[in-house]
Amino acid sequence: MLQLNYIKDNRNEVIARLAVKNVQNAEEKIDKIISLDAKRRLLQKESDDLKAIANQLAKQIGNLIKEGKNAEAEDVKRQTADCKQKEKQFVEELVSVEEELNVLLLAIPNLPHKSVPTGKSAEDNETVKQWGEIPQLDDNAVPHWDLCEKYDIIDFALGNKITGSGFPLYKGNGAKLQRALINFFLDRAISAGFMEIQPPLMVNEASAMATGQLPDKEGQMYHVTLDNLYLIPTAEVPVTNIFRDVILQESDFPLKRCAYSQCFRREAGSYGKDVRGLNRLHQFDKVEIVVIEHPDRSYEQLEQMKQHVEGLLQALELPYRILKLCGGDMSFTSALTFDFEVFSAAQKRWLEVSSVSNFETFQSNRMKLRFKNNEGKTQLTHTLNGSALALPRIVASLLENNQTKEGIRIPVALQSYCGFDMLK
Repeated sequence: MLQLNYIKDNRNEVIARLAVKNVQNAEEKIDKIISLDAKRRLLQKESDDLKAIANQLAKQIGNLIKEGKNAEAEDVKRQTADCKQKEKQFVEELVSVEEELNVLLLAIPNLPHKSVPTGKSAEDNETVKQWGEIPQLDDNAVPHWDLCEKYDIIDFALGNKITGSGFPLYKGNGAKLQRALINFFLDRAISAGFMEIQPPLMVNEASAMATGQLPDKEGQMYHVTLDNLYLIPTAEVPVTNIFRDVILQESDFPLKRCAYSQCFRREAGSYGKDVRGLNRLHQFDKVEIVVIEHPDRSYEQLEQMKQHVEGLLQALELPYRILKLCGGDMSFTSALTFDFEVFSAAQKRWLEVSSVSNFETFQSNRMKLRFKNNEGKTQLTHTLNGSALALPRIVASLLENNQTKEGIRIPVALQSYCGFDMLK
């Protein structure tokens, strides 16, 4: 959530930066927020003034009674009751205004970093780097869903029978490959200084609100209505919420956490060839990295997180490209996002496998995550996170890119985790 004082002090800049994210009626929304805040402050002052008058009158009543001036005391009592009634009306209106103001603030997305390119869709994203050679496969090469059936490692039909579309069943060496990738990603993160966390797979409404999944993405999350809990769409949500309502010391930075979790996304409205096989699932495995950082060093940290993800993809020998997302393709909460895509040779297309983002103070303002600086003043931290990595499209690309007549070759870095060098 944007800081209210920042909005008021930088109105024109806020409107201009929201335009980069293609926010409709941004000027009208920002002016409404500023107007409601002015009304809120006026109501608060009037309420406080009436309370002060009522307190003064209450003191007079006792003195008048002591002096035997009962008639005058009764008159002051009526004045006091009138003040309290008016104060009650102001407080009721104040609560209503504060609720309306909070709803509007929650609906405003994070401001994009000044380096974010303008654009309306993924087609306008900026390619900042490409690494590795695109594999040249034989004419008889097949996509991963056919390879999964051929080598009997992932059963989409059985998952559909048990649960539904988008819930594959991994078995044999397919399950072992999943476990190998998870351990590989976790070991790499731990060696880079991240503390491993095993988080809950459901969060409450306050946690989902704190990281920005609510009220923006409620339609994409599975909701356990009986207990009002949400299945996590990413480990970012529970891991970042570890620090909700916490005041840190400047010496605590950076706080680096990693977590493996299963992730659940409804992916409502996703249809067609782009969702076939492992391309888009409702349940999938992912290792997430989360960093709580000092505002002065968060973009340096973002660069380090990018390099961490690059190291994983290079170790897996997967050709990839890095995209700086344009304003129209960014998430509600992000200030700057880099997407990583790997090339899936049999499908002949790029598949997103990671997003690495800096949220600046957007999440920390919602969750009241602060620190005391060296001068003893309290200020908001910056929060960052990244996929390191999401497994489904990694597996899809590994299978497709490494298919040979003898079987599917396992990258050297992964062989000790798998216990085999070929899928046959």
